[in-house]
Amino acid sequence: MGLVVNRPLDLEIDALLSHLDINADHHRADYIPIYQGGPVQTERGFVLHRDIGQWEATMEIFDDIALTMSQDIIEAIARNEGPKDYLITLGYAGWGAGQLEEELAANAWLNGPADPAIIFDTPIEQRWTASARHLGVELKNLSSDVGHA
Repeated sequence: MGLVVNRPLDLEIDALLSHLDINADHHRADYIPIYQGGPVQTERGFVLHRDIGQWEATMEIFDDIALTMSQDIIEAIARNEGPKDYLITLGYAGWGAGQLEEELAANAWLNGPADPAIIFDTPIEQRWTASARHLGVELKNLSSDVGHA
């Protein structure tokens, strides 16, 4: 499974909190988008965050990044008691057996380590370019044409 972190929906956290009947009286008023995490189970929410914390359904991704799939973290965010850095997504990207391996072999993906600074600190519109640069790739030098010299 994977999460898309650069496609904000036309939905902000205040609307999500309202939909979930979570009191948002103490929530900060910043613009916080909800992201389209992928096309699979778009009704399901995921919170990618720093500060691993003690949430009900949390999986540590690596040292300081975790993925939580329980509503208690959303409630904590509404009370300003959640993680400092987080992204909320609806849905995820998923692949059938062998599909991801085939796509990687076909060079359909740029694959590399996650960079928390890109995920949490880089403006949305710059994340794709920053991710490619993190791998040493300049997107302007890539071509969609293959097999031609």
